[in-house]
Amino acid sequence: MPENNTSLMIAKTISGLEQVLKSELEGIGAVNTEVMNRSVSFEGDKACMYKANYLCPSALRILLPVHVFEINAQEDFYKAIKEFPWEEHLDTDSTLAVDAVISYTVFTNSQFVAQKAKDAIVDRFREKTGKRPSVDLENPTLRINVHLFKSTCTVSLDSSGQSLHKRGYRKQTGIAPLNEVLASGLIKLSGWDASKPLLDPMCGSGTILIEAAMLASAMPSGYFRYEYGFMKWKDFDQTLWEQVKSDAAAVIKRNPRTNITGFDKSVMVLKKAVENVGFAGLERLIYLKRIAFEDSAPPSAGGVIIMNPPYDERIQLDDSVEFYQMIGNVLKRKYSGYKAWVISSDLEAIKFIGLKPSKKYTVFNGPLECRFHCFDLYEGKKTSNFTD
Repeated sequence: MPENNTSLMIAKTISGLEQVLKSELEGIGAVNTEVMNRSVSFEGDKACMYKANYLCPSALRILLPVHVFEINAQEDFYKAIKEFPWEEHLDTDSTLAVDAVISYTVFTNSQFVAQKAKDAIVDRFREKTGKRPSVDLENPTLRINVHLFKSTCTVSLDSSGQSLHKRGYRKQTGIAPLNEVLASGLIKLSGWDASKPLLDPMCGSGTILIEAAMLASAMPSGYFRYEYGFMKWKDFDQTLWEQVKSDAAAVIKRNPRTNITGFDKSVMVLKKAVENVGFAGLERLIYLKRIAFEDSAPPSAGGVIIMNPPYDERIQLDDSVEFYQMIGNVLKRKYSGYKAWVISSDLEAIKFIGLKPSKKYTVFNGPLECRFHCFDLYEGKKTSNFTD
């Protein structure tokens, strides 16, 4: 992929964050962006691909399609994969890994598809050179993505390597940590900007707080990562990569004026948040306090609350209804003047907050379908019960 050539790419994301990612991609110079299911297609050059990995907080992976073909039978798949000139991307001493996603196709097992693709690639090398690249599922030279939808197969190179939600700053986690990409996406969906105070009153290991501080500082989402898949590609341009990082570093705000606060009632959990915030070097921007939400007081006269209460599916609560009623009572009693955003996969219990949402989104936290609701908190009004 020469620097001046524009190529079609696909950025993967979490369901519900597609529009957020589209805006991020357009912000780094991507063109012809188009929202798809859990992804955004776009066009850009090699610098744009590097930037998409380094600067787009809502991206999970950046894929570069290199081979698209039609199949009507399983035999067509092996043949088409084998005919592709893989030697342009791999050597016999390289390693590879293949991931596959299939929908409504002649195959019924994605692992079988991945295995067939791997066989076709190594068979091509064996026939041409007598040698073959090896498989490394954890840290391959080249990670290949196969997407089969009906009769269309798209084969892409994964430029990210590990999922981009693995930022590199989170050394400690709680029982059910929030995905970093989702945390950043929730902040953007909320409309928060650094001029407003932000509070996470059930902050856990601090993911929402750290993502907010990084956004306020214009810090690249990949700032703490040291490795990406594209670094092992044959056409990796070290000079261009250093320029991308240098340009990003030049706009980081070292001392942004912002007010970010986190509460948690657990000593052990809050200790993890302190360690993560410290590793990220953001302790000057984030204030942490051990206190239960029901005993808390607003840290400012108004602002934005983003909270991720424990999920019944992953953390057992004694009484979900009572728990969400408590959240609603505390919000109404103490936090007038705030906008409170709550994410939950307990689609019934969240109704017992007892407030009517002014905005609501559907997003996914891993396999869990969640609602992300905004409650505008006014003193003595607009507190009617909500039913979906």
